[in-house]
Amino acid sequence: MEDEDLSPLSAEHKEKVLAMFTDADEVVGVNHLVDCLSKSTSHAGDGILRAYVGFEPSGKAHIGWKVISQTLKRLLDADVNVLIFLADWHAWVNDKFGGDMDKIQTTGRYMEEVFRALLEHPEEGEGAGQLRFLYASELMDSGDYWGRVLKCSKNMSLDRVRRTFSIMGRAEDSSDGDLSKFFYPAMQAADIFELQIDIAIGGMDQRKAHMYMRQVADRHNWLKATCVHTPILSGLKASGARMESFDHKMSKSDPSGAILLHDDAKKMRKKMRKAYLDPQDENSPAYELVEHIILPELGSLTITPKPEYGEPSTWNDLDSLKSAIASGEIHPLDFKFGVADGLSETLAPLTAHFDNKPELLDEINSITGP
Repeated sequence: MEDEDLSPLSAEHKEKVLAMFTDADEVVGVNHLVDCLSKSTSHAGDGILRAYVGFEPSGKAHIGWKVISQTLKRLLDADVNVLIFLADWHAWVNDKFGGDMDKIQTTGRYMEEVFRALLEHPEEGEGAGQLRFLYASELMDSGDYWGRVLKCSKNMSLDRVRRTFSIMGRAEDSSDGDLSKFFYPAMQAADIFELQIDIAIGGMDQRKAHMYMRQVADRHNWLKATCVHTPILSGLKASGARMESFDHKMSKSDPSGAILLHDDAKKMRKKMRKAYLDPQDENSPAYELVEHIILPELGSLTITPKPEYGEPSTWNDLDSLKSAIASGEIHPLDFKFGVADGLSETLAPLTAHFDNKPELLDEINSITGP
């Protein structure tokens, strides 16, 4: 965001907006949020700002959810109502769990508990600074919603819709035999309008869906939510260099290349041992974990080699740490184990939460495997 985008705001509101979107890769259409704050209104007209992030219930959570959660925490702290939209019918369209809706909705209930723990159990409700959950199947009971879906589909070519298929993790030519998938982008856009959302949040891989939504809004003269795109964590196996296709991103479909939120300390070290790290390449996925999770949450990273190889060291600046690894001051394996231990520390509250709710995690393990 450029400072001039925020020029209508008071110093207090400007500081509030900048705090909300710390570490976002991109903010599109901040003018809607500026209008709301400067006029004490919102999309719904009641002055309560509403943010939304949608997830398909499709399996266990991976470490990338912590990046989104940091943004959601900042929004809650700024008195924004945060909605986590559990897109069960979207998951069905996208063939998750072979279209077994019982498994999809069970996974949705698990996701509720994950976010309660990641967000440190905020107050829940419809008000400012509160958290809420909604399933797509609840929203879809409305005939008005389906009218909105048709309006979001009107005058959109099949080629335009195909270009959004990456939001489902699909190639553009993957779904010509399944008409339901062509409605997915229109459904996602309709969700945002129907729920009167002011701030739509997603990883950078959801940018195409948000741009589709904004194009629809232009056609119908509807209000356009401010769109916030958070960083995508790379899989552990290759350089984290950014690619438009997002085929480098961490995915739970590759368990050895993804850190799951329920990995214990031993498994975390095992995965990080094999993580890609070239001391001369600044794009290691291990660096992304430090930048986007460990430093924001812990403030520093401690690296503890075996006593015969040196003393522990603590780092709060990633560039300095990269230089120390490149020069040989820090051994790459010691660094990777330090990252694993730091991640384990950030996940301790989530682990404790599910220790008190083992039945739900056992049920998910029976669906997805341990």
